[in-house]
Amino acid sequence: MVAVADVTTVLVVDDDPLVRSALTLMLGGDAGLSVVGEAPDGAAGLRAWRELRSDVVLMDIRMPVLDGVDATRALKDEDGAPQVIVLTTFDADEHVLQALAAGADGFLLKDTPPPEIVAAIRAVADGEPMLSPSAMRAVLGRLRASSTGDRSRVARRALGTLTERERDVALEVGRGHSNAEIAHRLHLSVPTVKAHVSRLFDKLQVTNRVQIAIVVHDAELG
Repeated sequence: MVAVADVTTVLVVDDDPLVRSALTLMLGGDAGLSVVGEAPDGAAGLRAWRELRSDVVLMDIRMPVLDGVDATRALKDEDGAPQVIVLTTFDADEHVLQALAAGADGFLLKDTPPPEIVAAIRAVADGEPMLSPSAMRAVLGRLRASSTGDRSRVARRALGTLTERERDVALEVGRGHSNAEIAHRLHLSVPTVKAHVSRLFDKLQVTNRVQIAIVVHDAELG
């Protein structure tokens, strides 16, 4: 039996009632997860989260009243903000990039197999990346067309403030590797990697690992 403290709470925000029902039913079968609420749009999702304070929010992108991008941005401004995973039917479309820039902690395609959705929620709740290397490449590939010389210079200056080890960790994050993978590749302990990642958030002035990857990409190092 899973202790209550070990259960990750989830709020599902999607304008399609069938999608909400399917996600709730699927996630409810995992003893380590608990769907504490549902909402049909971003505005209702904000209200629900303020009441329920879930650990993770599964956020659809295209919704009436308030879309997933603006809802994500608003959630990330809240005290004790949840981890946000955006849901989409399109791989790395422009709306997903906007949501990631707004502070979302990753994204999932709606046709992702259930075990991978569960694994992604657990990873994000634990502060791990939930973008696979292939998904990371898709996101950064979409950014490539919008890269500018100014962004590259800003990114290079930001990376120039890092120590050599912090820079190594940033490059590994940019490749979509988890803390455990980075620890193995750089011969570090997992707690040391986590400490480096926390410092990267402060030094690069970002809020999640995807944004670290974007800085690495803009510096043309990814």
